[in-house]
Amino acid sequence: MDDTRKTIMVTGGCGFIGSALIRHILRTTDARVVNLDKMTYAATPEALEECVEAELYHFVLGDIADRDAVRQVFETHAPDGIIHLAAESHVDRSIDGPDAFINTNVVGTFVLLDEARQYLASLDEAKQSRFRFHHVSTDEVYGSLSETDPAFSETTAYNPRSPYSASKAASDHLVQAWHETYGLPIVLTNCSNNYGPWQFPEKLIPVIVINALEGKPLPVYGEGRNIRDWLHVEDHARALWTVFDQGKIGERYNVGGKAERRNIDVVKAICAILNDLKPRSDGKSYAEQISFVTDRPGHDLRYAIDCSRIEAGLGWHPHVSFEQGLQQTIQWYLDHESWWRQIRDKTYDGRRLGMASA
Repeated sequence: MDDTRKTIMVTGGCGFIGSALIRHILRTTDARVVNLDKMTYAATPEALEECVEAELYHFVLGDIADRDAVRQVFETHAPDGIIHLAAESHVDRSIDGPDAFINTNVVGTFVLLDEARQYLASLDEAKQSRFRFHHVSTDEVYGSLSETDPAFSETTAYNPRSPYSASKAASDHLVQAWHETYGLPIVLTNCSNNYGPWQFPEKLIPVIVINALEGKPLPVYGEGRNIRDWLHVEDHARALWTVFDQGKIGERYNVGGKAERRNIDVVKAICAILNDLKPRSDGKSYAEQISFVTDRPGHDLRYAIDCSRIEAGLGWHPHVSFEQGLQQTIQWYLDHESWWRQIRDKTYDGRRLGMASA
């Protein structure tokens, strides 16, 4: 075995962002990847088909809240670091049933941190110097901005406003506490809204694309004035590896796409692209299917990311413009109908998919 090659544990690697990260690592580095995933409803193993036979990839079925399962991964694979993405992440689901969010995002992160601390203590000095724990979080922990407020920076005070964002805020604080109290070498990232291929069809862009193709209403919360900063998932994957590989221990980095858009403008842009790529049979615009629905409780008005720290300090910049990425993403969903349709036809938690989250 090559002792100079790093072994990276990725939690939640079958998810949308996790799978993009694993593909990036295996395509661009010589690191080994151990993917620990519980395989919940949002897991997408198809997104890792190119990795399954790779010599440097290993999948472990397990729950980060299961201490024995986590310890087994440490003992068996002796990772040089962790990139922790496993999380419940759908805001609407957190409102309907917050229990899973507390268990995975808070309890699961605690178990992972505590097992990592004990594992680190068992390593020799050289191995300890290589280890780091990268916690992946969200801009939603910062709360809501007005249309004129400055963007979130790494020093913005936390103000979570949903069970999801509160659970992620709690996990962020645990990670920082384990660094300050136990000296666990951590880095932390907070990202803006991701989009791209393989995104589970509960999020805004895939919901709008799929509903449009099926002739269904295109649901937009309130008046569609909510603003999000859109980050292509492949840009995010590059940022995650950059921070894990080069970031300063104990530091936090915000990751954004520099693409603030109102939800209604995103929906209209999707409709315009679909009008060109797959026109309606009646010749009308997909925009006629837009339907405004009652806003969800505590819906944050605006998120915006100041990512100058990662740009200046680590040289990362978003490469994919929103216009280019949206066009490519819509084409991907058109080309992968068999994948999303088998998900679309299922019922989860007693309700059929169809409400967009952003």
